[in-house]
Amino acid sequence: MSEITKKALAASLKKLLSKNELSKITISNITNDCGVNRQTFYYHFKDVYDLLEWIYLNEVIQSMDEKDIYNTWQQGLLFIFEYILDNKEFVKNTYNSISREFFLRFIYKQTAGLLMNIIEEKSKKLKVKEEDKKFIANFYKYGFVGIVQDWIENGMKENPNDIIEKLNSVIDGSFENALENLDKTYKM
Repeated sequence: MSEITKKALAASLKKLLSKNELSKITISNITNDCGVNRQTFYYHFKDVYDLLEWIYLNEVIQSMDEKDIYNTWQQGLLFIFEYILDNKEFVKNTYNSISREFFLRFIYKQTAGLLMNIIEEKSKKLKVKEEDKKFIANFYKYGFVGIVQDWIENGMKENPNDIIEKLNSVIDGSFENALENLDKTYKM
């Protein structure tokens, strides 16, 4: 029953966010839309941001884990783009409100996890320090999230597949090259 209530509260927030900015939505708005009382809300979440985090964690991360899309960065990034498109108004109103930093932190965290998984896989037979792997992941993370951020700010018009194809052309083999170059420096 608890999971059903959380999903109902999440659906209400998403519905409200499709029409309003987050700063204009109150717990009362959510509970009225959902048909529950405030006490029920506070039983599950401490505030609207807690519910927002739950939505992103359960919809994005759980879906990524279920689909096991960590095979390539292209698949992972495409999943993020597709989630944003499928939830365009929800994401746009989250992004354009005071919770922009929350949204960006979330995207940074997901992108970093995706990239670290790929870097770990590609560096299995190489001798590369953990801090260097994190450096490589951070470098690409900031580039990827910057592209997602520009895409959102420009109205999400460009086809995500086209963006990923361009990125693939630019960085094809660069993960491997970076790791191999670091591996060589440790062998010297």
